[in-house]
Amino acid sequence: MADIARYPFVRHLRGSATAHVQHVTAGRLRHAGTGASFWFRPLSAVLSEVPVDDRELPLLFHARTADFQDVTVQMTLTFRFTDPALAAGRVDFSVDPDTGTWRGTPLEQVAGLLTESAQQHAIDLVAGGALTTVLTAGVGPVRAAVATGLAADARLVETGIAVVDVRVVAIRPEPEVERALRTPTREQVQADADAATYARRATAVERERAISENELANQVELARREEELVGQRGVNARREAENAAAAAEVAAESKARRDRAAAVVEAERTRVQGEARGAANRAEWAVWVDMPVETVHALALRQLAGNLPQIQNLTVSPDVLTGLLAKLGTDR
Repeated sequence: MADIARYPFVRHLRGSATAHVQHVTAGRLRHAGTGASFWFRPLSAVLSEVPVDDRELPLLFHARTADFQDVTVQMTLTFRFTDPALAAGRVDFSVDPDTGTWRGTPLEQVAGLLTESAQQHAIDLVAGGALTTVLTAGVGPVRAAVATGLAADARLVETGIAVVDVRVVAIRPEPEVERALRTPTREQVQADADAATYARRATAVERERAISENELANQVELARREEELVGQRGVNARREAENAAAAAEVAAESKARRDRAAAVVEAERTRVQGEARGAANRAEWAVWVDMPVETVHALALRQLAGNLPQIQNLTVSPDVLTGLLAKLGTDR
């Protein structure tokens, strides 16, 4: 708002950079502009202040679709006064020369004008389609319809108002209807989730079956290989037994040949020794044949005496001595 300094009989106004101030006296324009500063007489001055900055206007209203369903439209309008002098002539922006405040509520009047116009265009669009169509189309058609309608509104042009931007935040049905509309999608999502769960379980079961079959096949293969191993071990054992028997047979034959050879050698040695002993005996007998009997007896007694045990003491009794003496006498 304008800053007004009070002095006796006069006032001083100092405007701002975002407000257009007009000073009219006796129907004549004295001062006009943004950021103006001037002196004036309060009794004869008519002051107006129009903001020229961008203004935000939030809107929330209800509309009804073609199938008689209520929806809530939430949007925000951004507007500005492009022709402050024109706006001051169509809307009461006059200010008190003593306080610098508006005498009325001009911004509320402008907000009402914009609200009614925006609601009209939005309601016309929403009423032309069913609820599902409006919700599926989204906020784009409503934003375009409101922006186009406000840009072509003659009242806004004649008031010097321009709508800079239209933002539609949301279009929502009644809570019960929204829940009902969400139900099919939620059920479909749940069905898809269940299908994915069942598919995952089926995949897991199939993988477990494949693993079980693989394990069974491995067990069968291991059993077959173990059977082959047992058979191969039997073959190897039979071959080892046959080889051992053949080796034993060869060893027995070799030993028999060695024994036969040794027996032949031993028999030959015995024969030769026997023949040698026989020849020696014959030679010895030939010596004994030509030898006198007394000599033979003497040699025999000597050999017998050599084989007798050693006699330490000899006791000769009178009976033995008498018999020997008698024998000796008889021999003579």
